[in-house]
Amino acid sequence: MLIKKRISIVYFLKLIIWDAAAILCYAIVVGILDHISFFSNITIPFALSALVGTLLSLLLAFRTSQSYERWWEARVVWGAIVNDSRTLIRQLQQFLPADEQKQYIIQSFVERQAMWCYALANTLRKLEMTDRVKDYCAKQGIAGENIPNLLLTRHAEELSAITTKYAMDANRQVQLDSTIQRLTDAMGRCERIKSTVFPRSYSLLIHFLIYVLMTILPFGLDDNNVFVEMFLVTLIPVLFIAIEQTSILMQDPFENKPTDTPMTTLSATIERNMLEMTGQEVPPKMVAGGSYYMM
Repeated sequence: MLIKKRISIVYFLKLIIWDAAAILCYAIVVGILDHISFFSNITIPFALSALVGTLLSLLLAFRTSQSYERWWEARVVWGAIVNDSRTLIRQLQQFLPADEQKQYIIQSFVERQAMWCYALANTLRKLEMTDRVKDYCAKQGIAGENIPNLLLTRHAEELSAITTKYAMDANRQVQLDSTIQRLTDAMGRCERIKSTVFPRSYSLLIHFLIYVLMTILPFGLDDNNVFVEMFLVTLIPVLFIAIEQTSILMQDPFENKPTDTPMTTLSATIERNMLEMTGQEVPPKMVAGGSYYMM
């Protein structure tokens, strides 16, 4: 999760350092070849390099757009989870009759919904469940491959029991069931984003065109200084690689990276809101340090 607006430059450089090193080595080789007697007589029109650069720009623009769309969709889904979690508790407060069991039932939903949010975040990141989620599941006898789905099933089972016990109005039952259904849909959308792999062919084509550009660019430059050519042949592809890496950072919003969707923080916000709505003690907010931390 981003805490500050800027990502550490060191973190970003670590992501492209090996690509940049490979580009530098290749640029040195091509730059030297361009000044050897046989190759020095070869001239490739600069317009051809511009054409390859244009193709690269179009591919990178498409990839960046698609990656941002995936990242933004993930954020929209979790925004809906925040709203539906609040709505679920508010509906229970309004629809349940005032008796000695009402507060206990609502607290049960609050705790289960909070655990669902934390469990979904860990599942999407393919991390082990936290001790808190494990303890809750052990206490409730919940075990299986998809813990978030089982928690929503418990929601539905308890809702069914409440409906029978209080002879709840059908319209109210439908509203509660619709809220749980929206939570299920949100979980499915997150799983779809997580399981849909961005086509590898785009990266392969982009890297291929970058090396094509590096190969023909020195033969179209008028500068006779080998070091200037090496610098230009290195700088331009590295800029393309940096743009591609930016899109890679956004295309997987559930990978526990600095640009990740802040699912743990959102889950904590949901829990705090639900506890506040039910008049329970609200835990203090998490305080972060440094430029970013994983949330």
